Amino acid sequence: MEIVIIGGIAAGMSAAAKAARTNKEAKVTVIEKEQYVSFGACGLPYYLGNQFEDEQEMFARTPEQMRASGINLLLGHEVTAIDFTSKTLTIIDLETNEHLVKSYDRLMLATGATPIVPPIPGIHSDNVYTVTKPERVMTLKEELVNYQHIVVIGGGFIGIEVADQLALQGKKVTVIESDSVIMGGPFDPEFSEKIMEAVREEGVLIQTQERAQEFVAAQSNVISVKTDKGEYPADAVIVAVGFRPNTKFLDGQLEMLGNGAIVIDEFGETSIKEVYAAGDCATINHRLAGTMYIPLATVANKMGRIVGTNIAVNRDERMAYVGALGSSAIKAGAYEAASTGLTEKQAKSLGLSVKTTCIETNNHSNYYTVQEKITIKLVYDAQTYVLYGAQLFGKNETVLRLTGLATAVHAGLTTKELGFIDYAYAPPFASTWEAINVAANTAK
Repeated sequence: MEIVIIGGIAAGMSAAAKAARTNKEAKVTVIEKEQYVSFGACGLPYYLGNQFEDEQEMFARTPEQMRASGINLLLGHEVTAIDFTSKTLTIIDLETNEHLVKSYDRLMLATGATPIVPPIPGIHSDNVYTVTKPERVMTLKEELVNYQHIVVIGGGFIGIEVADQLALQGKKVTVIESDSVIMGGPFDPEFSEKIMEAVREEGVLIQTQERAQEFVAAQSNVISVKTDKGEYPADAVIVAVGFRPNTKFLDGQLEMLGNGAIVIDEFGETSIKEVYAAGDCATINHRLAGTMYIPLATVANKMGRIVGTNIAVNRDERMAYVGALGSSAIKAGAYEAASTGLTEKQAKSLGLSVKTTCIETNNHSNYYTVQEKITIKLVYDAQTYVLYGAQLFGKNETVLRLTGLATAVHAGLTTKELGFIDYAYAPPFASTWEAINVAANTAK
C-alpha cells in the first residue's frame, strides 16, 4: 500500500509516524515544502521572548529520525495539483524546478495554513514580520536590538503572546485590533477585558476598534503605522490577523468551508473516499457545535494520530475522533486565562437555552501563602444544567483547573454533579471546596 501525506509539520508527521507503526507493510511518503519536519510554531513567541535559546527545542523530530523509522521524506518539494480520479500527484522540486508525478493508494492532506497578509500599503517592507516560520522569527530576534517601537496588528493568540513577550524585554508595544476586544473568539467579553487589562499592566498599548490603513515606509522599512484613528511610530511591525488554509491548489475538488478548510468526518476522511485531511487545512468535529475550523496544535496532533491509524487499516477497523472542545489557554502578563467548550455568545448563536454563573474565589486555603483569586465562568443548559463551557482567569494555578472542566464538558456532566466531585485537597493546592466545586454550586 502506497500512503502519501502532503505536509510534514504537526498533523502530517503525527499521521506518518502512526501509519508506519500501524501497517509495517505500507510505504509511507511525506511531501513537505520546507527542509524540516515536526516544527512546533507555538513556541515562536517564547523563543522571541528569550524564554529559551535553542531553536531546536521547537522541533519534535529531525528528518533523519523520521527516515530511520522507515518514512520516506521528500523535503523541499511542493504538490501543485492532484488528480483524484487517477490517484496521482503533480510535484515540483523547489530547488531544481523539476516536475514529477507520483501515484498513491491512500492520501492525506496536511498542508496547514498561511498567515493572512492583508493588502495594506507598505506591508511588504523589510521590517514587517509574521510569526509562523522559524527563519523569519530568527531574523526578527536578531534585529530586536535595533527595534524599540513595535506595532502588532491583531489581538488574537499570536498577537497577544508576542506583545506580552516583547513588553517583558522593555519594548514599547502597540497592539491594533479591529474588534471591540482582544481574544474575542475563545472568550466572552468580560474575560477579554480582563486579559486586555493584564497585558496593559505590562505596558502594552492596546487600541481596539481600530484598523491599520497604511504602513508608512522609507527606504523599504516601515517607520509608522497609520490607522483610521491615528498614527503610531514603528521600528518593526508584526502582522497576526489570522490564518487561511493552504488548499487553493485543490481547486475546489473537495467539500470545503467558505475559508477553504477541507471538511472531514469523524474518521478524518474528506468528501473523496480514501483521501483524508487534518490540521490547520481542515475542519474538526466539535462535540457541541459540529463542524468547525479550529486551527490549534492540540487538535492537529490528535486528529493526525487518528488519520494515521485510519489511513493504514481496513475501513471496518477505523477509529473515530471523540470530538474537540476548542480548549485553549494564554498567559497575559502576570495572569493566566483559559477556555473550553462553548462561550456564552457561541451557545446563544447555536440557539441553545443557557444560563451562566461567574464567580471569584480563592485558589487555596487562606492560611497558606500567596493566595490568589480565580474568576470562573460556567455556561450550562438552562433546563438540564449540563455544562457546555467554562472560562477562567487568574494568576498561579488557574489554567490547570481547565483540565477538570474540559473533562466535565466532554462527559456531559451537570453543574449539580460538578459541585460535588471529589477533587484532591491540601492547603497548598486547594480549599476543602475546590474552586471548581464552588463555581458549580452557584449555578441556579
